[in-house]
Amino acid sequence: MIIRPRTRGFICTTAHPVGCATNVNNAIERVQAGGRLPHSPRNVLVIGSSSGYGLASRITVAFAGGAATLGINFEKEPTEQKTASAGWYNSLAFDHAAKKQGLWSKTLNQDAFADQAKEDAIAVIKQSMQPLDLVVYSLASPIRRDPDTGEVHRSVIKPIGEACSVKDLNVDKAEITDEVTLNPASEEEIASTVKVMGGEDWQRWIRQLSAAGVLAKGCRTLAYTYIGSELTWPIYRNGTIGHAKEHLEQAATQIRQEVAGIEGDVRIVALKAVVTQASAAIPVVPLYNSILFRVMKQMQLHEDPVAHIDRLFRALYGESQPPLDDDGRIRMDEAELSKEVQSRVLSLWPRVNTQNLRETTDFAGFRKDFLQLFGFEVEKVD
Repeated sequence: MIIRPRTRGFICTTAHPVGCATNVNNAIERVQAGGRLPHSPRNVLVIGSSSGYGLASRITVAFAGGAATLGINFEKEPTEQKTASAGWYNSLAFDHAAKKQGLWSKTLNQDAFADQAKEDAIAVIKQSMQPLDLVVYSLASPIRRDPDTGEVHRSVIKPIGEACSVKDLNVDKAEITDEVTLNPASEEEIASTVKVMGGEDWQRWIRQLSAAGVLAKGCRTLAYTYIGSELTWPIYRNGTIGHAKEHLEQAATQIRQEVAGIEGDVRIVALKAVVTQASAAIPVVPLYNSILFRVMKQMQLHEDPVAHIDRLFRALYGESQPPLDDDGRIRMDEAELSKEVQSRVLSLWPRVNTQNLRETTDFAGFRKDFLQLFGFEVEKVD
């Protein structure tokens, strides 16, 4: 079978199994080159473990820290006519590499929003692991079925209150549109987005894990968020996604109270912009990322998900702790949001057009990162 990338907007409908496995193995080599995590967690659950920051988290704690890891993800298996999703191949490669290096690992390919996934995870932890000392919540999904009502909720990417016009990049055509108008979300759309992308499911996971007695004393749980630049705020921080992220932060406060009895630590982690399947779907973000990557690479500040998470965990489980902001969030986005980086991005923003896209941005790097999510354009892979 000849496997080629078939892209449609922010989606690639094919994935290369060897390319995905090579990406995972390259990431493993990189984190191991940094040495051991001094005080690594020993038993880790990663919810949303098949790609992006979730996969990077699992790779770091396992292969730099020696942790036993349980991953939860919902990916398409291959058929005779179609390849699997990239995340399916990523998880397969992770488990194969873990076994080869004598590390315990298991991946449950299930809908993490469903109570059945939580029950199955608890059964695995009780049977094959010790109580968890780290739970990472890194779920990115456009749809969620409420386990109590059965109602299906779909997230939307829209502004709140009034329409907004944004500058956007068509990745397929490498064309920039100066004004794309986005209509405001309805109250129902806002509520559905919060249901999918807010903190309700994170809180439900921790409650059920706690009730089952599988959280160790001092267990830490992390959920990832993005704050970003003022250029992305109209559609991101001030839009439906931002509203959901506010709910995530409110959930952190409630979870902190619920795990106080086991001296649990609950943190939201603000991360930098990277190319993921989720971020590629957000208007403005592909263009912003293309400019940002150019600036940060020129300043030797750029990090991909693996490098970024590796730095996070070496701070969390090293001799020094990462910085907290006034709201108690761990801030790993300090380089992206520095005055110098943002001033350079802001100066380039109005100048970029279709004709000079490749000269004024790192569109080539963005496009390569996007294709590599699916195992394409990977060095030494046909």
